[in-house]
Amino acid sequence: VQLQASGGGLVQPGGSLRLSCASSGFSLRAWAVAWFRQAPGKGRQGVAAISSDGRIWSADSVKGRFTISRDNAKNEVYLQMSNLKPEDPAVYSCAASYYDGSIFYPNPGEFSHWGQGTQVTVSS
Repeated sequence: VQLQASGGGLVQPGGSLRLSCASSGFSLRAWAVAWFRQAPGKGRQGVAAISSDGRIWSADSVKGRFTISRDNAKNEVYLQMSNLKPEDPAVYSCAASYYDGSIFYPNPGEFSHWGQGTQVTVSS
């Protein structure tokens, strides 16, 4: 049972990236999935989350810029990030919870499966 995050990289301010979270060993269909990020010296922050039935939550700091979505046929969850800002660089990780209520102000402790992080860097 494993999650794998990918899609990070270096982008200029105002640019876009799409992160992907793929699962192996289990179907994500029945799971809530969240994206967290952690910048150096800071705690882990919930960025966006999607329930098994498609309800969405996102942090105020990314509203209007980041969009989370899922493709159950591909067993993947995505984070489309647009208008990236200097405060967005971090290691972004995806995580899965069997409890849909976990998507609201996601608490890392409620997520049982984690992928490795993918680095997002914003620099001109």
